[in-house]
Amino acid sequence: MSRFVETMVATANAGGRQRGMVTGEPSDPVRRTWFEVHQRATRVAGGLVAGGLRQGSAVAVLAAAPELIAPTVQGTWLAGGSVTMLHQPTPRTNLEQWAEDTLRVLRMIGSELVLLGEPFDQLAPVLEQHGISYRSITDLLAAQPLERPVPVGEDSLALLQLTSGSTAAPKAVKITHANLYSNVTAMVQRAEFDFERDVMVSWLPTFHDMGMVGFLTVPMTFGVELVKITPVEFLSGPLIWPELISKYRGTTTAAPNFAYAIVGRRLARVDDDDAYDLSSLRIALNGAEPIDPVAVRTFTDAGERFKMAPECVFPAYGLAEATLAVSFAPLFTGLTVDVVEAAPLEAENRAVPVPEGDPRRDTDQVRGFAVLGRPLAGLEARIVDELGNELGEREVGEIGLRGEAVSPGYLTVKGPAPTQDADGWFATGDLGYLVDGQIVICGRKKDVIILGGRNVYPTDIERAAGSVEGVRAGNAVAVRIDAGTRRERFAVVLESKLAGAGDAEHDLAKQVAARVRDAVEARPYAVVVLPPGSLPKTPSGKVQRAETAVRFRSQIDARA
Repeated sequence: MSRFVETMVATANAGGRQRGMVTGEPSDPVRRTWFEVHQRATRVAGGLVAGGLRQGSAVAVLAAAPELIAPTVQGTWLAGGSVTMLHQPTPRTNLEQWAEDTLRVLRMIGSELVLLGEPFDQLAPVLEQHGISYRSITDLLAAQPLERPVPVGEDSLALLQLTSGSTAAPKAVKITHANLYSNVTAMVQRAEFDFERDVMVSWLPTFHDMGMVGFLTVPMTFGVELVKITPVEFLSGPLIWPELISKYRGTTTAAPNFAYAIVGRRLARVDDDDAYDLSSLRIALNGAEPIDPVAVRTFTDAGERFKMAPECVFPAYGLAEATLAVSFAPLFTGLTVDVVEAAPLEAENRAVPVPEGDPRRDTDQVRGFAVLGRPLAGLEARIVDELGNELGEREVGEIGLRGEAVSPGYLTVKGPAPTQDADGWFATGDLGYLVDGQIVICGRKKDVIILGGRNVYPTDIERAAGSVEGVRAGNAVAVRIDAGTRRERFAVVLESKLAGAGDAEHDLAKQVAARVRDAVEARPYAVVVLPPGSLPKTPSGKVQRAETAVRFRSQIDARA
């Protein structure tokens, strides 16, 4: 038995008899202890083994209800298999195309089985039509329990985490039992978890690494109390998030930056000062996308009225290739922004700090980036230039990672591919620098816009565009045009309720162009205004820059 499975089983039989998981909020809350979840998982495992599942087999899961996902995932691990959470179709999804994409994923991971659960039971005929084998999770929960876990080694695969790219060219990150154990252990140590007192509250999807590893695997492995709802329930009414933190005295939560922006604005409009009590919250992890200080301040300013400590904001850096977490900012310090001079950053790849009190801090001559803390135990980070030479402090280059939590490789449609070089380093594709050993990220290497020898980061353009009234928060995208040529330019694509409103839309586009020009000293090639819900996003809610550039190129050119 791997250390990861051994710990999870031991937890279920000890502290897991007192602590557990609440699901079904807000309409029909049900609480099961982790021991009860484990008992259900042994039935899933028994059904899988009886059905012929071989040790090391890849099992795909298609379900949304957390009360089904938890025992299914654990049961797969007890049966010696690895878990892949499939991309979930939405009401607007073309099911024929989705089925073809799913077949491609299943062939890639070598899986012959999909475990199907609510609310996707209705897709059974679609799977049958395409020859995809499936089993009902509900049926597995009625199987005979597995008496003891199927033994697996530390290098056995536990997760195959699908990346957020196009399903037409899928890629899965291989996460071993050793990767998983190292990362979940390092996270709870750095976050100073008290397994008996902490309460985790989450709406994050389990098909994303933060939701699966951080807010299902961690509490299930160590027996932390968890309140889990679905992304649909959050998006249908974002204030359910602070409501559940108040009701269950939540201490730990997490989300991408956009969610904090949404909830901060909603909280600011609440009339009743006693509507929520957020005094129990000690960690509000902000990760998975660039952190916008304005959005964080909106959240903390609104939260203070409901007794939330601003210091609970917990910036973090993570990616699937490192299992989940790479670095955490120091506890109870809130958001620290490193303010640097724009000119040397863009022209010389140097992050020159601007001291407190310097009048330039309130101008467009500076750039501000969140400080994301030191690497977790078992991980090390370095910064290298384009030739692979290691750089010094405050020199900007590509972030490299090495350590116990780093994935050994990918599965792709063309076969396996390594993640690490000969010395064990993984090139993240993120550009950043180190300050006192803490990681600071400037942006993605592939997204940087090169204008006249300057490296312009899309986040600076997007924050400028988002500061214009009428632009939906978190829904402005800077995209490269003619990348890599002497004609390289950029466009801004954004969402607004003013889309299609004639003069109002035109005026908004002019304001955005002017604000961006002031911020980065370059005018966008075009500004495209779209109605809400138009921008392509990953399953975790991040806007896809490359896909935006492709999908809306004709509109960009038409408005140039």
